[in-house]
Amino acid sequence: MSSEFDVEDFKKKYPRLADELLGGKTKHLKLKVELIDPWRGYVPTVVDYIRRCKSIEEANEVLDYLVKRSELTVEEAEKYREILRNGGIEAFGGRKEDNYYYKEARRFWSRIRRERIKSELEPGEE
Repeated sequence: MSSEFDVEDFKKKYPRLADELLGGKTKHLKLKVELIDPWRGYVPTVVDYIRRCKSIEEANEVLDYLVKRSELTVEEAEKYREILRNGGIEAFGGRKEDNYYYKEARRFWSRIRRERIKSELEPGEE
């Protein structure tokens, strides 16, 4: 994700920071911020929804809902129900606990931080 700010927009959005950086003077400023967002554009799949369920009954309710919204066909839902009957939620990889995506994000950002620190170290300092 990348954001660019016009000087005037930057002053409006961040008046104190702009005053500190620009000292009240109008300067040409182009600020580009790049963030890596691994979940940008991510759309959960049927399996993602099922793995959040606490019971097979709840998973069946999710399947009913997705069929009702035409996000899943009746035939596809029946295939998922068969898998649920034979193997339970674990057949889809086990339950995703509460805060699953938050924990994944923390791991991701920790790894990025470690890689940046490692890349900033001089050879031989590792």
